[in-house]
Amino acid sequence: MNDIFDAIQKSAIRIKDAIDVKDIGYSQKENSSGETQLELDIKCDMIIEEEFSRVSCINTIASEEKEHAETLHEDGRYFIAYDPLDGSSLVDVNLSVGSIFGIYDRAFGADKMVAACYVVYGPRVEMVFAQNKTKLHLLQAGEFEFVKEICLKEKGKLNAPGGTQQNWEPYHKALVDSFFAEGYRLRYSGGMVPDLHQILLKGGGIFSYPATSDKPHGKLRRLFEVFPFAFIYEKAGGDATNGHKDLMTLDYAHVHDTSPCFFGSKYEIKKVKEVYAQNE
Repeated sequence: MNDIFDAIQKSAIRIKDAIDVKDIGYSQKENSSGETQLELDIKCDMIIEEEFSRVSCINTIASEEKEHAETLHEDGRYFIAYDPLDGSSLVDVNLSVGSIFGIYDRAFGADKMVAACYVVYGPRVEMVFAQNKTKLHLLQAGEFEFVKEICLKEKGKLNAPGGTQQNWEPYHKALVDSFFAEGYRLRYSGGMVPDLHQILLKGGGIFSYPATSDKPHGKLRRLFEVFPFAFIYEKAGGDATNGHKDLMTLDYAHVHDTSPCFFGSKYEIKKVKEVYAQNE
């Protein structure tokens, strides 16, 4: 696992350099979702694959930018699903973006997850790595240094509602509004990594990306985004659900399967489950 952690750190440093200097224009290629890829997306994907190819314990990788998983080392133990640059469309307006990694033991699946990690590229480059606990690291002088363990409070103050409101179910809109009525503050940048990072470091709150009329199965991908953040939040003392089931109990059929998802402190997730149970 230390070799994987080191490879992620090396990737993050290289990606930070690429963000600082790389042309962010569009390429002529499309990703697995049919979206035209930024040159920066392709560069970051290549960086991570290069670093992981040097780690013999990594068997298979799956990237948000590739249609299929790829085998690196047949004798390796770990399977890693990653989003090279989540929120990359925010780079040209200089908002924070990030990389997400889900680390699985011998096969993909929430029940096989043994660690998860994400990196935030903002005013500072920070890394959150969860295995037994959720820990924050800061990039300083070319190295990541441990800062602290992250622990969520029972109840938070931030509300980050994703998805286009006109496509929400009425009961979901009522749920979001109820948090605002309790005094929660809106915090939504359009980037999953910075928004969830803010909730973690500020002690709690709720991030939601529900099923919508245009995305009935959710938008965010299970292996690359949903499972890793569910793992991270649970190790930090929070919870994660799709509205009806805990996210870490879900299965997957294809590497790009999606799911509605809610991440937060225990109070907020309990309230989500109550509202959704009434509307099954």
